[in-house]
Amino acid sequence: MSIIEDKKSLSNVKVVTANEAVALAVKCAKVDVVGAYPISPQTSIMEYLTKYIETENIPMEIVRVESEHSAMAVAMGAAAVGARAFTATASQGLLYMAEMVYWVGGSRLPVVMAITSRAMGAPWILGNEHTDVLLPREWGWMVLFPEDNQEVFDTIIQAYKLADTTLVPVVVGLDGFILSHTTMPISIPDQSIIDNFIPKNTPKPYALNTEDPFTHGNAVHSNLYLEFRHNIFKTIEDSEDLVDEIDKEWSKLTGRSYGGVIEEFLLDDAEVAVLVMGASSGDAKEAAKKVREKYGIKAGVIRLRSIRPFPVKRLSKIAQKVKAIGVFDRNMSPGLGGMIATEVKFALYDLKNRPIVQSYIGGLGGKDVKIADFENILVELKEMVDGKREVEKVKWVGLDLAAIEKFLEEV
Repeated sequence: MSIIEDKKSLSNVKVVTANEAVALAVKCAKVDVVGAYPISPQTSIMEYLTKYIETENIPMEIVRVESEHSAMAVAMGAAAVGARAFTATASQGLLYMAEMVYWVGGSRLPVVMAITSRAMGAPWILGNEHTDVLLPREWGWMVLFPEDNQEVFDTIIQAYKLADTTLVPVVVGLDGFILSHTTMPISIPDQSIIDNFIPKNTPKPYALNTEDPFTHGNAVHSNLYLEFRHNIFKTIEDSEDLVDEIDKEWSKLTGRSYGGVIEEFLLDDAEVAVLVMGASSGDAKEAAKKVREKYGIKAGVIRLRSIRPFPVKRLSKIAQKVKAIGVFDRNMSPGLGGMIATEVKFALYDLKNRPIVQSYIGGLGGKDVKIADFENILVELKEMVDGKREVEKVKWVGLDLAAIEKFLEEV
């Protein structure tokens, strides 16, 4: 029996939704306090945690509040006294929570928050997109985005390691409904492995202490605020290698690695690649295999797993090998392009021989994105490399303007 097989024998397999995978990871992380307020599609996370408390007598306090703003306030208060804290939200809930999310980031408190991604109104909608998950990247939070239910569980555990090490809060994003309500088997490591990976007895210099009083987030002179923001900037910027190291450490314990900040798929000889994150990554990988078989195009996939820290070093190395990158965004920066495409262009600007970077936007509001869509992207990228197609500011995937005209006529 190999070391990895021996370690796997210490785990148990459960068939769960991604939301339950989050709840199981929170339980296994021995979180002390959860700020809870319901909003689809994350509500069942809190329901599962409530069930565990009632049926397993775990020492976790769920504080049921009247709003998302208060849910994050509870998590902040708990973290401020040294407790391990968690909350979850989505879409409009994040917007209502926003003031406290920014406050936690500025206070350098190691809170972990799950965001089950959902489009934001208006118009009102429940479908999936990534805009909400991406917002906290500007608010002083790290942001990680797993692909499947197993990685969701593992990333919550890794997020506490990252937060405790850097004293920066971490968002773990997961695709609403597409992943949050989809059932898959996951392997849960022995509790001792998790306890050793994220011990709770680490130093907590931020924890309030009545015997040595101080405050969090008090007023400072304008001559100091810039320096506080710079400190957060540098900590997140310098954490790219740390995300890789945490992933490698977890791999040694469980046999599971996700590539750290980026998973590279069929990139060794790739000429064109699609950059994607979240649950659509599997479709992109299948498309890369298909275009290799059908058209002989050397295609690969860059799966972005860490949005903050943004993987500038890893991405730059990849960009020196490929000739074109199509960045698929389930979000948009109005009038400009995809948010991630914009950041990719910024990150690669200084490269002497940077590849073509084409922004693609699709899947907004839960609109279906198929394997064939990623095949078309990869074929188009090859045509751009060969000079047969022009690079555009942004290309929209699955756009049907006639459908909205018909809808407006009917109403």
